[in-house]
Amino acid sequence: MGIISISLNDNILKEMDDLQKEFGFTGRSELIRAGIRMLLSDKLEKEKQTGDIGCVLTVTHEEDDEESVTKIKHRYENIIQTHLHCKIKNNKCLELFILNGKAVKINEMSREFQASDEMEHVKLTTT
Repeated sequence: MGIISISLNDNILKEMDDLQKEFGFTGRSELIRAGIRMLLSDKLEKEKQTGDIGCVLTVTHEEDDEESVTKIKHRYENIIQTHLHCKIKNNKCLELFILNGKAVKINEMSREFQASDEMEHVKLTTT
């Protein structure tokens, strides 16, 4: 078993502690392991998808990070059927993408948003 150390801001630590209590995890490490297992399971599920698919991609970010969204969005215009942008509370934005195209391209777009430090939440929901 390996040991790693990570730095997290106070907001994430508070949210982690709340999740730990809510779901009954015995410690932060157990919560982190569960999160990693969920990511791995999600990755495997997406890798099984082939051919043309339809899905919804939801992204939230700070208003100041709009340029990053635009750069990614322009690379995938051929699979974006509809894009909605909404301003929500506290200078945050919600992006809703209706996607239709090759599973490989859709997963690539989703991973690009997930890898961006400017995105707060990224969720790909397939049909």
